[in-house]
Amino acid sequence: MNQRWWEYAFAHSAEVPKLLVSLERETHQKILQPRMLSGPLQGRFLSLISKLLQPDKIIEVGTFTGYATLCLAEGLTQKGEIYTIDCNEELVFIQQKYFQKSPQANQIKPLLGSALNVLPLLEGPFDLVYLDADKINYDQYFEMVLPKMRKGGLIISDNVLWDGKVIGKVNAKDEVTKTLQAYNHKLKNDARVHSVMLPFRDGITLSWVN
Repeated sequence: MNQRWWEYAFAHSAEVPKLLVSLERETHQKILQPRMLSGPLQGRFLSLISKLLQPDKIIEVGTFTGYATLCLAEGLTQKGEIYTIDCNEELVFIQQKYFQKSPQANQIKPLLGSALNVLPLLEGPFDLVYLDADKINYDQYFEMVLPKMRKGGLIISDNVLWDGKVIGKVNAKDEVTKTLQAYNHKLKNDARVHSVMLPFRDGITLSWVN
């Protein structure tokens, strides 16, 4: 997106909570690969989706520093919970720092470990799932959460454009891009969901469960 358009869209969107502004700043100061952070405009988008759904149970695969977690938590019902899974122990300190300051602190349930091991332990129904972890396992995550989704629930897959690498010819050794191409094709043609890909930031697909 043209940078001026992006800035205009951000300027005319809901104000970002101060807690998230602080988290974004600290992430850029202290954490490697800060670009993995969802960012303010995408964060407001995730917050809006969550508020529209008013979920009782959210599953997030890939916490990073917890920016998207906090955005998604904004839409939880009073008794709702968000379970966020990550395997990086080094990020726990910053996650906990900001989770504890959140109005939804008691509703955020961080889980440390491999999502392939953790997801089978979580009981449905899930109202909203956000996939933003290792792309090579997206299809497995999708198949693990889909049977536990309520009808009308939503699965959100991030980074589906992968810096544009999914478009056109792919290096034969680039397994991640090939996996994402196959995953994107699958979501379009899977009768169990109704999917729309948005060319938003690094690409995001919304899959509504039939």
